[in-house]
Parts: sequence; structure tokens; C-alpha cells
Amino acid sequence: MSEKSRIFRLLHESPEAFVIPNPWDAGTARILEKMGFQALATTSAGLAFSLGLPEGQVPWHMTLQHCRALVAATTLPVSADLEKGIGDSPQSAEESIQMAIETGLAGCSLEDYSGLPEAPIFDLNLASERIAAAVSQRNTLDRDFVITARAENFLWGNKDLDKTILRLQAFEQAGADVLYAPGIDDLSMIKTLCQSVSKPVNVVMGLPGNLFSVAELADAGVRRISVGASMARLAYGAFVQAATEVNTAGTFCYSREALSFAELDAFFR
Repeated sequence: MSEKSRIFRLLHESPEAFVIPNPWDAGTARILEKMGFQALATTSAGLAFSLGLPEGQVPWHMTLQHCRALVAATTLPVSADLEKGIGDSPQSAEESIQMAIETGLAGCSLEDYSGLPEAPIFDLNLASERIAAAVSQRNTLDRDFVITARAENFLWGNKDLDKTILRLQAFEQAGADVLYAPGIDDLSMIKTLCQSVSKPVNVVMGLPGNLFSVAELADAGVRRISVGASMARLAYGAFVQAATEVNTAGTFCYSREALSFAELDAFFR
């Protein structure tokens, strides 16, 4: 077992909730490490935006290249947002895990979003088989790797907590290490979800809707808190505002809010 994998596993076994922020390039990864975070996770949307692509349009080889770059940029454990992996089948989930582990990642997430507008969520049996296949592949290897199973119902119009919990319970039975249902922004729902499973639960903050503190989420039973693409959206939002000011007003007041060269340079020394 690699040291990063061991550290990442232990973070989930601790009784304390931890925040796993989502950098979108080597620079943001190094900044977050310098700021004292204990682990990092990629953001598929943040990566897409950094490449000038819409979310969901990053070729698989570029996703793996990005994972290798972030792993090399930091001494922290890195988990990857792999979306659904390289395909729909359980075999494709196995192959996705194998390739992800080879990049040096400490973990990844696989979701049950199909990418098909007419049927956006995989059938529960297929979704569970995909997680089981990923776990089985992980278990054949001589290193630990934390597998997070994502239930995407709330992001795709099916805001049924009971059905979402049933999916997460099925993923738990399939061997997932962490359970994740992005898009739930009701604290009582989050608490019910956490009480309905025995594996650590990840919750994302920064999506539209209610925002809760680390303390509030920890009290609800959450073990891991991510931020998705929200930090990337904030950074791009500031860039757009600055460019808009220059383009429309012909002024440069945005620069008063910019970090100094010395402040930025200090993160990378």
C-alpha cells in the first residue's frame, strides 16, 4: 500500500469530518497543499473549463493525463472525479479503475449518470454491477484505493431521497468505500442519508442552494466535504468580471483585488 493511499484511507476512518477541495490544475493543487488541506480531488467540470471545453467533453486520455499531473504536483493524496469512466459496462468500470490506479491516484469516484438525455441514470442493477466490478478489480491489486460511488438522481431531476438512499445502499453492498449523492441541499435530508448507510458520506458544498458549515455537516454525520467546481467557477467569474470591466468601462480597478506577485510566488517556492 502506498503512503498516500494509507493516509487517504485513514482520513475516512477518522471520526472528524474533513474537507477535500477540488483544484483544476497543478498551481491550484500546490496552493491548496500549502494552505494545509489534507487531500485533494479533481473536478471534471473545472478540468473541462481549463481546457476550453464544455463539461463532459474531455477525452479519457486527457482525464488520465490531468490525474497524473495533479498527483505529481502535490505530496497529498488525490482522488479523481472520473464521471462514469470509459464506458457503461461493468467491464469498462474495471478498466477505468485499473487505469486510474496506474496514475498514482489514491481514489476516485464513479457515477451512475449515463450521459443519455432520454435515460440519464443507469438502471440500479447495472449501476451496482459497475461498482462491484470496480471494487473487485481494486481488490486484485496490491495497493489500497478508495472508491466513491455517486448517485446522481438529484442533479438530473429525480429529487426522491428514498430512491437515492436505496441506490447508495446498493452501492454500499457492492463494496463502495464512500457514498455520495450530489445536489442534496437540505440538512435534514443529509442527516437522514448519513443515518441510512454505514459507509462514509461525501457531501458537496458550493452548488446552487443552501450552504452549510463544516460543523453543521459534521453534526449531520457527513465524513467528507468537497467543493466540486465551485472554486473554479469563482475564479473564472472573477476573470470574466475583470475582462468585462476593461472591455466596457476601460478601467482596471479589478487589479486592486489581485494577489501580489510575491504572495502568489510564495505558494510555489
